[in-house]
Amino acid sequence: MRAKLLFFEKILSIGPGNVVLSLALLEIVNWLFGDSKVANTGDIRNIILLGHGGSGKTSLAEAMLHKTGATNRLGSVDEKTSICDFYDEEKEHQHSIQSATVHAKHAGKLINIIDTPGYPDFVGPSIKAIPAAETAVLVISAAAGIETNTRKMAELAARLEMPRIIVINKMDAENVILPELIKNIQETFGQQCRCANLPAADKASVIDCIENENGESPLMNVAEAHTELIESVIEADDELMESYLGGEEISAEKIASVFVEALKAGTLIPIIFTNARRDVGIQELLDIIVKYTPSPLQAKTVQLKDGENLTELTPDANGPLVGLVFRVGFDPRSNMKYSTIRLFSGTIKSDTNMLRNKEKKGIRPGHILKSQGGENEPVDVGIAGDIVTLAKVEELRVDDLVHDGKVSGRLELPDVPEPMYSLALEPATRGDEQKISSALEKLCEEDPCFKVTHDQQTKELVASGLGDLHLRVTLEKMKNQFKLSIITKEPKIPYRETITSKAEGHYRHKKQSGGAGQFGEVYLRIEPAARNSDPPLQYGWDIFGGSIPGQYEPAVLKGINEVMQNGVIAGFPMQDIAVSVYDGKYHPVDSKEVAFRAAGKGAFVDALQKAKAVLLEPIVNIEITIPADNVGDITGDLASKRGRVQGQDVLPGNFIVIMAQVPLSEVTQYNSQLKSVTGGRGSYSMTLSHYELVPPNVQQQIVAQYAKKKEED
Repeated sequence: MRAKLLFFEKILSIGPGNVVLSLALLEIVNWLFGDSKVANTGDIRNIILLGHGGSGKTSLAEAMLHKTGATNRLGSVDEKTSICDFYDEEKEHQHSIQSATVHAKHAGKLINIIDTPGYPDFVGPSIKAIPAAETAVLVISAAAGIETNTRKMAELAARLEMPRIIVINKMDAENVILPELIKNIQETFGQQCRCANLPAADKASVIDCIENENGESPLMNVAEAHTELIESVIEADDELMESYLGGEEISAEKIASVFVEALKAGTLIPIIFTNARRDVGIQELLDIIVKYTPSPLQAKTVQLKDGENLTELTPDANGPLVGLVFRVGFDPRSNMKYSTIRLFSGTIKSDTNMLRNKEKKGIRPGHILKSQGGENEPVDVGIAGDIVTLAKVEELRVDDLVHDGKVSGRLELPDVPEPMYSLALEPATRGDEQKISSALEKLCEEDPCFKVTHDQQTKELVASGLGDLHLRVTLEKMKNQFKLSIITKEPKIPYRETITSKAEGHYRHKKQSGGAGQFGEVYLRIEPAARNSDPPLQYGWDIFGGSIPGQYEPAVLKGINEVMQNGVIAGFPMQDIAVSVYDGKYHPVDSKEVAFRAAGKGAFVDALQKAKAVLLEPIVNIEITIPADNVGDITGDLASKRGRVQGQDVLPGNFIVIMAQVPLSEVTQYNSQLKSVTGGRGSYSMTLSHYELVPPNVQQQIVAQYAKKKEED
C-alpha cells in the first residue's frame, strides 16, 4: 500500500488540467484504493484455469487482471513480469510450477482466479485447487489443440460435476483450422460444447452468439451458432424446452436465467475465443463469467462426511466456519508460510478461534489476506464463498479442514497421482543434513506429489515425484530459495529375497570366557509361504517338552527377524517365508537371551543357505496415454523391458491408453524415453502391483554388484 501511495503522489504532482490524465486517474484510483471485499457471497465468482502447459492460462489471468484495472500493466510470462508466476524457477522456465490465486472486480462482482500449472509433472497443485472453485475454465491453445493434461483435467472436472467453460486461446495462430479444432473438442468432450462467441474475420475481435444472432465469422454462421447454443441451454429446463419446441421465441432474459443451470447440469459447455496477449475476447470472457457462471450460492452443495452422516454446507456468512486449505506456499524471499483457504461457510476474522481437522487446540488466524500472486494485502474479514490467505500459521497443511468446532467430518477430495520417479539425495556440503531436511519438508508441504523418505532398506534419502522435470525443478528451487546444494543419483531398486524350497537349520551358540558362559541351541524348519503374503514372515513356535523355555522365544524371533531385514544373498529384506522352531537345548546357568538370539539367527541362516534363496523384483502397473500412431513403438518397447500388456482403451482425439505390468527397474527413466518417442505428447502413471522372481541372469548381476560393494566396504 505504501508503494501505491507514493505512486499516487507522483501522479498528482503532474498537475490538473489534463482531461486524458483525469480519465486515467479514475482507472488508477480503482487500482490504488479499490479493495476486494464484497458485500455478499452472491457477488463472488471462483474460477480455476486448467489446461496443458503453454496453452496460455497465466497470460489469460494476466489479461483479466489488466482489463479490470487490478494491475496497471499487462504481465508477461516471456518478459518475466507475470504476477502469477512469481517464483524464480517459474520465471526461468517460463511456466507455472505452483498454483497462484489472484482476484479482480468486474461489473460489481469479485472474480477469484486460480491459475494452475499445466505440465503433467506439476499436476498435484492443480488437482488440489479444483475444490476451491465453482467453475473450471479449460484453456486450449488453438495452435496445439487438445493436449494430454487438458484432457485429464477436463475428465476430472466432469467427474466432480463442475460447470466447465472452454477457452480457445491464441485464436490468431497461423495454420490453424478452427472448424477441425471445434470438431475435435466436440468429439472429445461432447456435443454440448457450443460456441458462445466466434472470431471475426480479422481475428481482432469476437462476435457474441448468446444474445446476438447476426453476423458472419470464418468459422461458422453466427445464427447457426446461436441456435445450437440456445438448444443446449434450454435442455436444462423442461418448461423452456416445451416453449421452444412449440415455436415460442425465447427472450434473452429467460436464456440468462437458465444459463447457469445449463452449466451446472452439463448440457452446455460454452466455447469462447480469446487472444490474451492482444486483449482480444477478454472483455467478453469477463462478462460471461460474471453473468453466466454460478456464484457459491448457486453452486453444487458441498458436503461433509462423518462416517455415514452427511452435513450439507450452506454458503452462509452467518453459518458455522468451514474452510479448506488448498494451497501452501513459502515466500521466495522471506520463506514466510502462506496458507490459502476456500471458505465454504461462516466468517473468518483475525481473532476467530479456529480448529484444524479433529484437533481440539485452537488456532488464531492473525491477519486475513487477499493474495494477488506473490503479494498479499490485509482485509477485515473473509466470508463464505471467498478465498483468503493466512500468514505464518505453521500448523496448516494442504487438504486441512478448518472450522469453529460446530461441524465434524471431512470433504471428499480428488486423489493426486502417486509419485513413482525417484532420486537418491546426498548433501553436497558436509553438515547440511539438518538444513536440507527442513527445506525438503517445506517443499513437501507446497507440492502434494513431492515426497521424501528415508529408505530403511537401502539407507538412502529418496525424493520422489511425477517425473524428471518435476524433481529437477523442485530441487533447483531448494538451491535457489534455501541456498542448499545436493548430489543426486539413481536410487536403488527395492528388491526382496525369498526361498523356493523347504530346508532345516540348526545352530549351537556356545561361548565360555572365564566368567558366566553363553549357551543356546535352536532347530528350525523353513518353507516358502504364499507369494506377497502379509506379514512377510509366517512364524510358529512348535517347542514341546520344554527343550527351550518360552522366555527365550522373543530372543529367537529377534534373531530370525534380523536376517529377514538384511537377507542372505544381496542384502535385501526377505518375504514369503514360513518358519517353525521345533527343538533346541538350553543350559540352566549359561543360557541367556543374547545366546538364543544368536542361535535363532544362525539356525535361520543355515536353513536359508539350503533353501535356494532367490531375488524378487517390484512389478508396477503402468498406464500410458499416447497418440494412436505410437502404439507399435510403445508396445515393442514394453516387450523389450520384460513388460506385459494387459489391455488397451481408445480415447477421443486419436489417443490410446495402454495398460501393462513391467518391472520397476526397467522404467526408472521412462519419462524421458516416452517423451522422446511421442514428441512430448505421451504421459504415464505407475502404481506398485506385486513382487515376482527376478530372471536368473539379472539376479547374477545384482548379486555380483552386492558382493563387490560389500568387499569394498
